Amino acid sequence: MRIFVKAKPRARAVNVQRVDEENYIVAVTEPPEKGRANIAIEAALAEHFHVPKARVRIVMGRTAREKMVEIDL
Repeated sequence: MRIFVKAKPRARAVNVQRVDEENYIVAVTEPPEKGRANIAIEAALAEHFHVPKARVRIVMGRTAREKMVEIDL
């Protein structure tokens, strides 16, 4: 399954908000430095969808706020 994510790094708390079936807003506390926010986004989505972290990967937009994420359910 592929979803589109709007990233919000340096948030006060980790939060995954569903906008519609394909679009989500993911807030993480990590800064967007050295891929730390991306790792946190993948972990937050893995927890939200109840899958292992290895089944979540960013396929487009690693350096952008808007990303395409693939999740193997």
